[in-house]
Amino acid sequence: MLQRLKDLVRAVGGWFGGRATQFGSVTATAAKNGAERALWGLAAAKTAIVLLIVMGAIAYFLYRHPPVQNVGRGEMGVRTNRLAGTVSEWREGSVLVIPGLHELRLYSLRDHIYRPEQATRADGRAPLQSVEGLSLGVDLSFRYALDPLKVSALANDLPDNIAGEIVEPAVQGVIYKVFACYTVREIFSTKRVEIQQTIEDELTPKLAADGILLRGMLMGKVDLPADYRRGMEGLLAEELATAKMRYTLELKDKRVKEVELDGEAEKARREKAAEAAGREQIIAARSQEEAMKHVLPFKQRQIEQRKLEAEAEKAARIRNAEGSAQARRIEAQGEADARKKLADAEAYRSEQVGKVNAEQMAREGVLVSQHPLLIQKALADKLSDKIQVIIAPPPTDGSFIGGTLLGSQAAKGRQ
Repeated sequence: MLQRLKDLVRAVGGWFGGRATQFGSVTATAAKNGAERALWGLAAAKTAIVLLIVMGAIAYFLYRHPPVQNVGRGEMGVRTNRLAGTVSEWREGSVLVIPGLHELRLYSLRDHIYRPEQATRADGRAPLQSVEGLSLGVDLSFRYALDPLKVSALANDLPDNIAGEIVEPAVQGVIYKVFACYTVREIFSTKRVEIQQTIEDELTPKLAADGILLRGMLMGKVDLPADYRRGMEGLLAEELATAKMRYTLELKDKRVKEVELDGEAEKARREKAAEAAGREQIIAARSQEEAMKHVLPFKQRQIEQRKLEAEAEKAARIRNAEGSAQARRIEAQGEADARKKLADAEAYRSEQVGKVNAEQMAREGVLVSQHPLLIQKALADKLSDKIQVIIAPPPTDGSFIGGTLLGSQAAKGRQ
């Protein structure tokens, strides 16, 4: 569409430009005579002025009615075609709006707050009324937003001032009716949550019918009439004093009961303790008696066992003494027999040694008688075990003593 508008403007400008060129050529042709030249110059000036006026009018119209409009963040644009009657939704971005053909309305989808200022004070322009007929003010806040699913369907019916023409009448029609069903005390303290819930339940469907979502409601400060406030303060003071006295009496009564209960508990505790002590003594006596029944036989058996142990120890000692005496007798007899055998062995050994010595001496006597030099050898053996002695008879011719031995050995070798 924008391109078409541009083409249209260019065509109009070209037409007027062609006309101006045609008039210019005619003027040049008519310049041959003075009168025609002046007339054609005046016509060209008029054409240029008309062209400037048309172009200015088109520019002003486009300025006042731009063909492209923007839809901001958090907004929703509803474009209506006046010829076809169709409706289209547009979110954040640019929208083509042809003047005379399209109509674009922007709706904010953000949450809005409405506060009925006239009902916030008890002495205001339009205070709320309680069931007693007293005027009071309540600080109320309603948070609402347009339903994006219903904006297109209700775009033709929604007014420009939604808060003043839809929200405000609906809120006032509900809050005055609801508060008129409760007392001042209930509004001030006990039924605040119930009142808030009732207002939300009644107001939600009314606003939903016009495409508005009720996000929530807040019920703040309650402004009471001055006289009623003073009376309520006095009444509250008396109630507080009465409640304090009642609580004080209840506290003292509870303390008395607590003391009585403590006394009874102490008495019961002592009785229980005495009963427990008596039962403990009885149980201890019975236990001791039962224990003695078992202890006495056990003691008797211990005495008998000790007697038996003493008799057994006595018999064992007697047997040990008899065994020791018999062992000593056997040892003495064995020792005597051993000494006798040793004496016999010693006598036999001495006899045998004497016989051997006598026989040896006889043999030595015979040997010495045959070889007298053995006496010298025996003497040399006695003198030192390091000296070796060879005994030989001296030669008769006075030569070397060893010559006889060597000569004898050589003679023996020859033989």
